[in-house]
Amino acid sequence: MATIKAGSIRKGMYILFKNAPYLVTKTDFLSPGKGSALMRVKLKSVISSGTTDFSFKSNETVEEVDVSSMQMQYLYLDGDELVFMNSSTFEQLSVPIDLVGEQHKLLIEEQQIYVLMYDEKPIGVRLPDKMKLKVALAEDADGGNTVGQARKTVELETGLKILAPLFVRTGDTLIIDVATMSYISRG
Repeated sequence: MATIKAGSIRKGMYILFKNAPYLVTKTDFLSPGKGSALMRVKLKSVISSGTTDFSFKSNETVEEVDVSSMQMQYLYLDGDELVFMNSSTFEQLSVPIDLVGEQHKLLIEEQQIYVLMYDEKPIGVRLPDKMKLKVALAEDADGGNTVGQARKTVELETGLKILAPLFVRTGDTLIIDVATMSYISRG
């Protein structure tokens, strides 16, 4: 494991905190007028899925966790676990849904996804920044108050419901921002 200065911690990194691996979900660098600078971080445990906030002095050393990734094919949702398959060995692997969060609603069967591993155990998945999904159901839009951005709720092929512009119709392909799980444009 590599050691880094706490001032170099970035969102998306995995660090060792209290002898357990954590995902950094938010960082905030604070430099008060007096005293040393701080790196305030929000951490999500990859073991228990709990979150915690902690402030490191920016010159403290922190261990970065070695996380490997393996490309796998998403198969299906089994209760509270996502099932993936290694396409070359046909070995199946289950990832607890709480390690993935709400983004599991963007997964399409047979899609290739990177599964993140630590100590040969799955700790999450890495989705692309943008995904293309088909609209399964879009009601016809009524004209009316369009002072702001006029939006309607549409249902995607995965069952996820999002807000999209009024011109979106059933069968359209949309580009979705994975981080915010929101409409970007038509694909």
